This record gives sequence, structure tokens and C-alpha cells, in this order.
Amino acid sequence: MPYIDTPETNALKSKIEKLLATIPEFIDEKQNLKINVIKDYADRGDTKLLEPLLKNPQSKKAFFAPVLDSFVFNTVQFKEFLEYSSSCNSYSKYLGKQIGLYMGDSSLTDRSEVVLNFPFKDCVLEGGQKKEDGLDAYFEYDEKIKKYVEKQGKRKEVFYNEILARDEIDSLFSPKAFCNAKKYEKNSNSVVESVEILKFNRNEEGTITDNLIIKGNNLLALHSLKKQFAGKVKLIYIDVPYNTGNDSFSYNDNFNHSSWLTFMKNRLEVAKELLRDDGTIFVQCDDNEMAYLQVLMNELFDFIQIVEIKMNEGAANEFQNPFMPKNCEYGLYYAKNYNTRKYKPLWIERDYDIAYNQFITNKNEPNYKEWKVKSVKEVLKERNIEADDVRKFIIENADCIFQGIGPKGPGIGLREAMDRSKMNNSWDIYKRDGKEDIYTYRGRMVRFYSKNIGTDKNGKKTILKELGSLWADIKTTGIAPEGGVKLKNGKKPEALIERIIEMGTDEHDIVLDYHLGSGTTAAVAHKMNRQYIGIEQLDYGENDSIVRLQNVINGDPSGISKSINWQGGGSFVYMELAQKNETALHLISSCKDVSELIQIFEELCSKYFLHYNMRVKDFRKEIETERFKSLSLDKQKEMFSRMLDLNQLYVNADDRHDKNSGLTQNDIKITEDFYELKKDGE
Repeated sequence: MPYIDTPETNALKSKIEKLLATIPEFIDEKQNLKINVIKDYADRGDTKLLEPLLKNPQSKKAFFAPVLDSFVFNTVQFKEFLEYSSSCNSYSKYLGKQIGLYMGDSSLTDRSEVVLNFPFKDCVLEGGQKKEDGLDAYFEYDEKIKKYVEKQGKRKEVFYNEILARDEIDSLFSPKAFCNAKKYEKNSNSVVESVEILKFNRNEEGTITDNLIIKGNNLLALHSLKKQFAGKVKLIYIDVPYNTGNDSFSYNDNFNHSSWLTFMKNRLEVAKELLRDDGTIFVQCDDNEMAYLQVLMNELFDFIQIVEIKMNEGAANEFQNPFMPKNCEYGLYYAKNYNTRKYKPLWIERDYDIAYNQFITNKNEPNYKEWKVKSVKEVLKERNIEADDVRKFIIENADCIFQGIGPKGPGIGLREAMDRSKMNNSWDIYKRDGKEDIYTYRGRMVRFYSKNIGTDKNGKKTILKELGSLWADIKTTGIAPEGGVKLKNGKKPEALIERIIEMGTDEHDIVLDYHLGSGTTAAVAHKMNRQYIGIEQLDYGENDSIVRLQNVINGDPSGISKSINWQGGGSFVYMELAQKNETALHLISSCKDVSELIQIFEELCSKYFLHYNMRVKDFRKEIETERFKSLSLDKQKEMFSRMLDLNQLYVNADDRHDKNSGLTQNDIKITEDFYELKKDGE
């Protein structure tokens, strides 16, 4: 039976609440009872709850029934009592409360024990980004055709926590060695060339000031950046894998969302460490994972805004969606610290707002009460203004054009001025000390169109409006050739990235993109004189970010170049995370016959990292068969090479002097300079 509002039950409730509040596990940081936590303890019969209730005579009498020499706890009755409130079903219960989901008397958003939970949340996902990484590849001998056939099966995701011990996870995230470091810049003949470098440029604080492009697994690269760039990045922009089934994110369908969230969480957590306290992060995605991503980011960052971005005109994909054509994506804009974030309002060009439809024909008249008014249409007709010249006329005469509005809740002074102008069917004015005077006309407040006039990037007067959360003004079609690279799918307009960079950074601030793709973020940051760090593990060949950035240095005229008068110049450093398995590949390639291959098999298995998708146990037996030995040496080496994980396994910086690291002396020097390590490892 529900509890009834009586003095006795109210008194008991007060005493029980005080008793429960003495137990730390039962209260939150605001000293409110965690009702659901207490219920859970009651369901489990936990002694932390039962002992104090038994020791208190009143609670013992209310919730325990004597049975022989013992007492039985009435769980149901106790839980009903917890839910009881003397203001139940009353209006006063909800005074001052926010709308939303509650646990007891506290909103879910105010309770620290409420989190986004999903399978594998506490795991580390390898996150291979190649299409083929979604498949399990292996060789099987076909008796009918008498040769080995490569087969593929659905890949099982590589969650490092399930495979590696804790100390190996620490090793996985330790700083990685770099190799093949090259600096790209113009030489004396104005030709962009690469030069091997051994040392980075730094500012007075010791921070590297070179633009960086890093090739390798982005999770490991982000961890490798922490020592040099933690707390120094002003803006992170990422265009994430959308997990649509058609992109590069191919994982087990049974845990599709969970795998994707784990992948994102691993990287967002370390990315947050790199942000400045006043830094922001802008994540672009579509509706496939947007809702999940927003909840995840709410846990890690401070929410600022969700932006809708028009990404196509509709015609291109109207047959690709069984319902409505998709023509927008989303930008999730967050801060590391909302209170210290920095944001610059942006203004964009707009068409003439015809609501401003009245024109003062004699604005030069000193006595405002003598101002004469006509409609804008009348004036345009009288002055024979052609349609093509209307915008120019509006801009030049904006201080004469106005609209009358009815403000909400006007103050006494403004209300009196409006009343006077209505009574006189003419003009009046509300004078304000230290502030701009407000004109009124025929009972309405006057807003002049001159407030909508500003200057564009070239200093030219134009009609502007403040940028809102709907971005439909940026052209997203016909951008494939931007930057001299032709990535057809997923490429973002330079104008879009320019806007995001302009909102949250100043010149020389650091911009990070760890899903760099064809390099749009780096290209725009380069042109806007921002320092940038780009990370990408895929090789796009002739459409790679390296190619694009060389074009930028050469004065690439596409994208935003014309609007900012880009003439070229600058430089960037390219380097790779050093892969440990390079040495193993050399071992395989140096073998002269199958017997040497078989001899190094156990060494490969014990000393190097094998590809998790390969069926190594079966292959160990297979290499001893006559059918394997009858293959050509090249085929045997190919199959041995397939044992190795060639994409995700890298050399730790601490192991740079290991004779099996595969690093050159120059690789070691650039690694030591990046981490500011001494030759003895200190």
C-alpha cells in the first residue's frame, strides 16, 4: 500500500533519511540521497544498509519482521517507503525543477553515477582504417585445382584489452619512434622539394613550431603527441568515419555501434588532453551515429552547439536513400572548458531583407520630425533603379531604410516615445544617457538597415547577418578538384574548414586533425597562417595530403585561395611512426630458400607482432607439408609476410637503439629531438 501523508510517516521519513545520509555510498556531492543506489543495496541485502536499519529501533520496527530467532527484511516495503514523499502528486513537488529524467529527486544530468554504457567501453580498439581490415584473410589449399586460394571471412575486432596484459597496454601507448622525416619547402629555384631533417624549430617555450603531417595509427600518434603538445592545441577538427557500412569503418554487425563508440572514445579521450583550456573541438558526422556521439561527447567535453551543415543539393543522392534524400550533416561543437572557451562571432553575406521596406527621403534634414517617408518600392521606381542595381542601392542608402517593430516589454521611456509618435502620426525619439538614441515612428520602434551592413574580407561594404546554427550558404558540390587532389567521396569544402578555424583560432594557433584524409584541414590552416598537425594512416597515392600541401606551397589557386589572396609559401614536416615489423620483412626477404623461411618461423612468432586475423596455428602445420614446399619461393615469402601486422605495430621511442628496431641514425636523431631525449635515454 502506498504511504499516506501523516505526521507519523513524515517523522519516520525524516529520521530514516538522516540515518541513510550518514553512509557515504548513499549520498552524492550535493548531499542528496542516491535513491536507486539504496534500492540496489536493498535488493542485494547488503549489510551496509541492513546493519544501521537494524540498530535503529524505529526502522527495525518498520521494515523487519521477527521470524523465530531472526528478523526478515521487508525489501518491498522499504523501497515503497523510499519513494514516498509528503508532497507526492502536489504542484509544489515540481517547483524549480527542470524537465527531464530523474532518479529519486535528482535529475539524471546532475548525478555523477549516470554514464553512457556500452559493450567494450573500457577496451582499446585497434581501429584499422583500410577496407580489407574488416575481413579475416587466410590461405587454404584447394585439392581440386591443386593450389592455395586466398579466402576471406568476417573480421573479429581487435580489442587490445582482451589480448594484451595491462603492462603491454602501457607499452602500446608509450611514445613511438619516428622515421623518414622530411621537410617540404621551396628551394632557391621556387621548386618544392623534400629535405631530410634532424631537428625541429621551436619557440621560446620549447614547443615545436613546424607544421606536422604524421602517417600512422591515429590512436598511437595522438598518445605520442602528448609530451610535446598536451594543453597546446587550440582547435581540433575531425571528419570521422560515419559507420554507414560503405565507408572505411567495417566492424562486426553484432556490436556495430559499440565498436564505433569505443573507437571514438579511445581517441577523444587523448585528444582532450592535447586541447588548451580555452580550446574547442568540432566533430563532423551524419545522422547514422550522431545521437550516440553526442551522448559520448557530453561525458568528455562541455557542450556549445550543434550545427546543421548542408552538404549537397539533393539530386546527387535522391535514389540512394529509401526515404528522404539526405542533404545535411552535423557539426558537434564542444569546449574543453565552456567558461574559458573563446569564440569569434562570424558574419555572412545575405540577401536584402524586404521587411525593411520604408525609406526616409530627406534624411539630411536636421529636424527628424520633418523626415518624409515613402516605401522602398516607390523610391526604386521613382529613381529607375534596375533589378541588378537594387543591392548596391540598398547598401549605399542603408541609413535611410528602416522597418517598424513592436518590441517585447519596452521600458517606460521607450513606451512613452512610441505613444507620442502614434498620437502625432509622426516621429519621436527616446533619448538614453550613454547609449544610442532610439527613434520611433507611428507607434513603433524604428530599426535602421544600416545595422545589417558590414565589410567583407576585401573591405567591401555588403549586407551581412550573424552566422547561426544552420549552415546552408557554403557550396559543397563541384569541389572534388580542390587542392589539386580528386577525392570524390567525403571531401569537405575549404570554405567550410575556413569557417570552423576562423571561429575558434587566431593566427599561429595550433589546429589538429587526426582523420586528415586528403588534407583539407591542413591545407586551409596553412593558407590561414595557423600551425597544424595532421594524422592519417591511409595512403591516397596521387590524392594524398602530401601532394596537396606541396600544391599549397606552390600557390594552389583553388578553394579559399582567391578570397584570402593566397600566394604560396611556407613549409611542413612529414614523418612516419616507425613500424617494428620492418625488420621482420627484411628477414623474410633475405631468405634464400624454404628451409630458411621455416627456420625463422618461430622467431617471427616470438619476437614480432603477428596479424591478429591470421590463422597462425594452422599455418605452423602447413609450412611442413610437401604442397607448401613445392610452391615458388616468392609465393612462400608472400604467405609468410601475410603473418605480420604491417599497419599498426610501431617501435617505441625507448626502443630506438634496439638493433632490431629498423631505425636509421637519422630516425633516432629526429625521434630524440622530437621528445627532447638525450642520447643516453634520459
